[in-house]
Amino acid sequence: MNAAVKPEQLIADVDHAHLDALEEEAIFILREVAASFERPALLFSGGKDSCVVLRLAEKAFKMKNAAHPSGYSGQLPFPLVHIDTGHNFPEVIAFRDQRVADMGERLVVGHLEDSMARGTIRLSHPLESRNGHQTVTLLETIEEHKFDALIGGARRDEEKARAKERIFSHRDSFGQWQPKEQRPELWTLFNTRIRPGEHFRCFPISNWTELDVWLYIARENIPLPQMYFAHERQVIRRKGLLVPLTDVTPPEEGETVETATVRFRTVGDMTCTCPVESPAANASEVVAETLTVTVSERGATRMDDRTSEASMEKRKKEGYF
Repeated sequence: MNAAVKPEQLIADVDHAHLDALEEEAIFILREVAASFERPALLFSGGKDSCVVLRLAEKAFKMKNAAHPSGYSGQLPFPLVHIDTGHNFPEVIAFRDQRVADMGERLVVGHLEDSMARGTIRLSHPLESRNGHQTVTLLETIEEHKFDALIGGARRDEEKARAKERIFSHRDSFGQWQPKEQRPELWTLFNTRIRPGEHFRCFPISNWTELDVWLYIARENIPLPQMYFAHERQVIRRKGLLVPLTDVTPPEEGETVETATVRFRTVGDMTCTCPVESPAANASEVVAETLTVTVSERGATRMDDRTSEASMEKRKKEGYF
């Protein structure tokens, strides 16, 4: 019989050398962004991928300082940006604000409800998912602050459309992405030329996998919202997903609310983000669990990507991150 193996023993056997290579590449990309653009910004939602990119940015531009609340002293050469749909998980917003306060960085928040007040976004009904609509608020925020590059934590292994995208992804003056007109990236040379009104989306961890992210979180002891780890939550089983019970995701007729031990593999708008059943209570246990999964985090947890196989690509062409 096979003896049980503790997660800590399993992780110790994983070769972390590839993490050093991925970290080096990501820091190089971050410094290329800072050197190539006049008004870059880093998208920070409080999610695990953006927390990893934020730590990489600290390593790229700050000095390590154990006495500082965040562990690093100095200032990033760009602000942090978050597009708040108004339907974000309260725990994540609280974590975001605390993390930014500890770091002493500037946070720019684009509120979707401000776009609704301006009339640039109109919902068909109050409980409609706002996730797709945040593209409008994102583009308005870019225009207001004249950002010419946005750094984000998207990865190629998340979804088919993201697998197509370059590390430096050009957007036209309408914020649109053209998959067939992407610029080549040979020998890590990036064409960053833009015309007025255009901008780039830049992805330092594009080549990382979900497992790489969790290995790095465990190694670097990166703080995350607690909802990424096992906790009890009221959920509704719907179409093969566990829908969290919230004010904007109430049970439908005939559905039963139950309490389950779950964790989130990704966090976003409450109307489209679902947890998975899991006992993993820390990063090491999540790593061990991630080694066995066969479905991507978006495929397992996102309701908005199940409308069609091309749903993400369609949104990205329109300006979605």
